[in-house]
Amino acid sequence: MNCYLVGGAVRDELLGFEVHDRDWVVVGETIEAMKKNGFEQVGRDFPVFLHPKTHEEYALARTERKKGSGYTGFEVSASPDVTLEEDLIRRDLTINAMAKAEDGTLIDPYGGKRDLDNRLLRHVSDAFVEDPLRVLRLARFAARFAHLGFTVAPETQALLQTMAASGELDALTPERVWKELEKALNTPSPQVFFEVLRACGALDVLFAELANLFGVPAPEKWHPEVDTGIHTLLVLAQAAKLTTDIEVRFAALCHDFGKGLTPPEKWPSHHGHGQSGLPLIKSFCERFRVPNGCRDLALLVSDLHCQVHTAFELRAATLIRLFDKLDAWRKPERVEKLVLACIADIRGRTGFEQHPYPQADWVRRCFSEARTVDVKAIVAQGLKGPAVGEAVNRARIEKVQALKDAEKHKKADA
Repeated sequence: MNCYLVGGAVRDELLGFEVHDRDWVVVGETIEAMKKNGFEQVGRDFPVFLHPKTHEEYALARTERKKGSGYTGFEVSASPDVTLEEDLIRRDLTINAMAKAEDGTLIDPYGGKRDLDNRLLRHVSDAFVEDPLRVLRLARFAARFAHLGFTVAPETQALLQTMAASGELDALTPERVWKELEKALNTPSPQVFFEVLRACGALDVLFAELANLFGVPAPEKWHPEVDTGIHTLLVLAQAAKLTTDIEVRFAALCHDFGKGLTPPEKWPSHHGHGQSGLPLIKSFCERFRVPNGCRDLALLVSDLHCQVHTAFELRAATLIRLFDKLDAWRKPERVEKLVLACIADIRGRTGFEQHPYPQADWVRRCFSEARTVDVKAIVAQGLKGPAVGEAVNRARIEKVQALKDAEKHKKADA
């Protein structure tokens, strides 16, 4: 069989990355021949097979012809006379349209290696416009490779703008949009995903809650970057530096949605924006069927981040209520996730990238101290019903208050 390694495996190998998944294209064969050689067919829309030993994916070379709207309206042909070059030209980007023969020879009919060396994301052919999902895929690749200096080729940028204005993006299902967004959030530079979408006009179409933040001012004293949309992407970039946790990154993306609802006559103040943003976050998560973990943390961060910023001024009882809202007694990891999102919020401002945030350690210490309350000992006192919860709550408040008093005395002595 004429087999060729294709796509991301070839690209990543040339970039010096470790290759985890390898896909192959088979030229000149039929479905019957593949099965006869022990391959198991798994593809529903086109012939894809699993190798009998390695279980890697082998697909018959194929062509695609647009016959309907959206990203599913394609007619596929996988006849034995389809050439490797015809298979490669249907792919999205030149850096993904290279192949490697079994003897190691690179097959690169569309200049993928050149674009790889020049750090360019360029479409293979004008058929790029036929699949609206490619707008999101390109933005994701831009986010994945931004740290290497990759940018979008000007002619490809023009195509993206055409696609965003065509109405084809409306055909994307919520599941596919979330899948691309999820992958983008897991890249080294997730903010670039949204920068690319904004530059071509797709942000307004797909993510209006974020798009509406651009042009909304915040107080220059606290936000030298002024623009709330820019601030949000800076926060997301900082979150990506702090953690790989997608829940924290998603919360960073959503934390200021409420500022988009502030009436212009109240700018640049945004009092209560954390709470006003909650319905927007819920709607966003319902629309794209965002996993519960991401949704719940995003709501909590929006609701509580301003309180954390003023943690030193909060009463002990207020801190305990904050932990109650987090359900931190059952889910203690949420405290750290909230704190990380708040650090990202503070550092996601022009000139504040290395700004200290002592509130983080203070919240951690208060929670750690409150957790030392022996709940079992309180229950053993024979209290019944709500009295148990009230006693536990009082004990936790006393623990935090004692910590606050100790810190006050320490500062006085100093």
